[in-house]
Order: sequence, then structure tokens, then C-alpha cells
Amino acid sequence: MQAPMQNYPRGYPPTAQRSPATPRRGPPGPGMPVPMPQHAVNPQYMPAQRAMAHPNEGALRRSRKPTDRSIPDGIEDVVIGEGVQQYKSLRDVEKRLDAAIVRKRLDIQDSVSRTSKKYRTMRIWISNTAESQPWQGPGNNPGSGRYKVRIEGRLLDDENDPTVPPAGEKESEEAGGDDAMEQDEAEADKSKKSASTKHPQRFSHFFKSITVDFDKPATAIPEEVKPVTWAKPQAPPNATAPPNAEFDSIQFSRASQDNLNVTISLVRDEIPERYKLSRELAEVLDVEEETRSGIVLGIWDYIRAMGLQEDEEKRQVRCDHRLRSIFGREQMFFPQIPESIGPHTSPMEPIKLPYTIRVDEEFHSDATPTVYDIQVAVEDPLRTKMMALTQNPQYAAGMRQIASLDDQVALIVQALTHSRARHSFYTALSKDPANFVRRWINSQRRDLETVLGEAGRGGGEDGSAPEFRHGGTDSPWDTVVAQEAVRYMLAKPEASAAR
Repeated sequence: MQAPMQNYPRGYPPTAQRSPATPRRGPPGPGMPVPMPQHAVNPQYMPAQRAMAHPNEGALRRSRKPTDRSIPDGIEDVVIGEGVQQYKSLRDVEKRLDAAIVRKRLDIQDSVSRTSKKYRTMRIWISNTAESQPWQGPGNNPGSGRYKVRIEGRLLDDENDPTVPPAGEKESEEAGGDDAMEQDEAEADKSKKSASTKHPQRFSHFFKSITVDFDKPATAIPEEVKPVTWAKPQAPPNATAPPNAEFDSIQFSRASQDNLNVTISLVRDEIPERYKLSRELAEVLDVEEETRSGIVLGIWDYIRAMGLQEDEEKRQVRCDHRLRSIFGREQMFFPQIPESIGPHTSPMEPIKLPYTIRVDEEFHSDATPTVYDIQVAVEDPLRTKMMALTQNPQYAAGMRQIASLDDQVALIVQALTHSRARHSFYTALSKDPANFVRRWINSQRRDLETVLGEAGRGGGEDGSAPEFRHGGTDSPWDTVVAQEAVRYMLAKPEASAAR
């Protein structure tokens, strides 16, 4: 029989164990295995090795720590006053309070995970200036004219923004055209100032990249119509964004004496990312844009609403005509749905804003910026407050303090239990000392006989019978249990030291 692996506490090196069949002196007999020599441990490493914490020491310490905080029965009969009843009432209140706190905390965490994005209006101003143009002065050289384009975006306040959609309304179309062109410059400055004082998110926070594409007239120089591109630098998680990743406006300058048509493309930066849905998937979810988790959750709600789960295997789904158009099969295993929706999703198209760079004198005599209102996804303010509740450092500190007080209460209850046992012992001894001592001695003798193996085992079998006093192949000492017990005793450090 193969011996089980031995565990040596606190990093003690295993000492050489002599087999009972091996003689003390002389070479090993024929067929006996030669023991491998044990490598001695350097004395300078022995103190550190003894001080090494055993990996199971923490678990053993926790298992021995008292956890019962309930007053034992009978304490109220020997305690003067109403302390026991008040403690039990406090325990009942504590149980109800703990249950309510845990339930509310779980509700908050579930709400945080399910909180959807809110959409706010971002107003974008696009303007340009001209310099060194022929009409700006007789001293300007032909061909030296330049322009400078500025693109600026700010979130608007809900109170002052007439374009904010009501709750539940889909993302509105881009606002612009003649109405935006006629907006007063002072009103735009006022909106920008009020928006910047309330919302910390800056213009670049909402976009991965910004690209300015030029129309290519036949007479244009290639350098004048080369696209202008900005891409947000990738920062490690929980790291501060670089300076060029946070700004409210972006501008560029080039040489040109002609008006140019450009298209500004804004690629959204949303976490989690939304995708454009195919016509078949949009028919099931009743939305045209959604995140991957929202798609899976929407399909699951549709399956439950239509009763498409199998009776025996709930994860097996019967596909109706809508799901068949998506998955192309009669039945679908639900865990396979997330990887099967890929062909029906595509990246969101960038936001495109047309603009004409004007360098003529007529426009700059009364220049006004072109204004667009777009919808961007922002975090729900309620989510931030709920996250502050669930991640409050004071909560963890309070829980540690409560755990420390619970340990102290458990020690006090343990001391009360021991005091109650001693009180019962001496009370019984005082009532009938002779009979009590006689019964107690008989009980102790019975325990000693059981430990020494001299007590009767029941059924007429005596533990002190002759078969227990000799060995052999058929003796009780030739059992697996006895061998493991002896091997366990030999593996103890104190047994090895005594031997």
C-alpha cells in the first residue's frame, strides 16, 4: 500500500524515518530499499525556516476563532437584571438591519450594472478666419493668403437647451441649417460659458478621432487638400490622459485663396461601444443601435415574452420566423447567441458635419460661425452617486470595525458559556456531593478506558481481549486505519524528537 503524502508544519525538514522491519545496525537485508540520504539544512537558515508561516496557519487560526454570538440557554436564570433579554432584542434588531442593508446594497449594485446611458446635447461651433488675402490690403503678395479653422464643442445645460429631447426619446437628428447660422454670437458665448462651468467632460472626451476631409477641385494643390486627422492617444487603464487628449477646441491653418468645402467626421468614443444593427435584428429588438450586452438582454427578453424556451432544457430555444432570419436554424442553444450576432452588427457610422471655408471679403465683413447640435452619451448622474455609495472607503473601515466588535462579543459569549458550565458543575456538586463525585469518577474512568482501548466495544466484544494484544496479518493492527494512525504519529515533530 502506498503511503500517503506527509505534511510537515512550519517548514520543518522531514526527518529520516526508520521502518520497523529495518534492523538498527548492519547493512540492509536483501530486497530492502536503501534509504536516500537526507541533505542537512544550513544552520544559518534554520531560524528563518522555523519562523516561516505555514500556509494553513491562517485557516487554522480562523477555524479556532469563536463565531457563536448567541447567549447560551439558561444564562438568564443566573444573571441578575434584564441584560440577557436586552442583548437578545439587540441581536434580533441587528439581524433585521443586516438583512435590509445587504438587500439594499445588492439592489444598488444591480441598478448600477443596469443603468443606461443618458444622452446630452453637444453644441459645436465651426468658424474660420482669413489673413494675408488679396482683398485685405494692397501690400499682400498674391498667393500668400491663409486661413485658420477652429472647431469647438461644449455640452449644454438642460435648463437653457431647447434641443434636449424628452426622456425616452431617440437620438435626434443633427440641428443646423439656417436657424443655426442665424444664432447670435453673444448667445453662443453665454451658452459655452454656462456649459463649461457645470460639465467636466471636454470636447475630445466623446470622440476617438476627428478627421477633416477636403473636396478636391481641379485647380487645388495636393498639399492644400490633404486630410487633417486627430486620433485620441491610448492611455493605460486608471492612468491620467496625456495633455493632447483633453481639449475643448481644435484648429489648423493652411494656405489658400479659394473657398473650400470640407466634411468633418467625428468617430464616437463610447464605453460600452454601440453597434448598428441589421434590419432583421432591429426588428426583434425594436432599436437600430445597441451595445452587445443590450443585444443579448433584448433577445433574452424576446425569448421569454414569446415563450420559446424548451420545457426540459431551458437553455434550448425554439426559433420563430424572426429568430430564424437571424440565426438560420430551427433551434438555438442560448450560450451560443453572443457569438452568433456578430454578422448582424456593424460599427457606428461617424458623425459628418459639412462646412465651407470662406476666405472672401463678403463673408468676413459679418462672419458668423456654423453651429451644429449633436447627441452624445454621458454617464447617468445617478450612477455616479450610486458608485460612490458602493465604493465608499468608510464602508470598508466600518465593516472592519464591526468585525472586530463581533470577535470581542464572541469571546465574551464563549467566556459566559464556560462560566455557565462551571456554575452548573459546582451547583450540582453542592446539592449532592457524594453521588455527584461518584458519577463524575465513573464518567472519567469510562473515558480513560475508551482512550486506552480497554473499554467494551458493544455486542459482547471486549477491547481488552487477547487479539488486541498481539500483532499479525489478521490482527486489528494490520488494518489501513491503524497503519495510517501510526504513520501520522511518527510524522509528528515531537514524536521524532522523542525517538
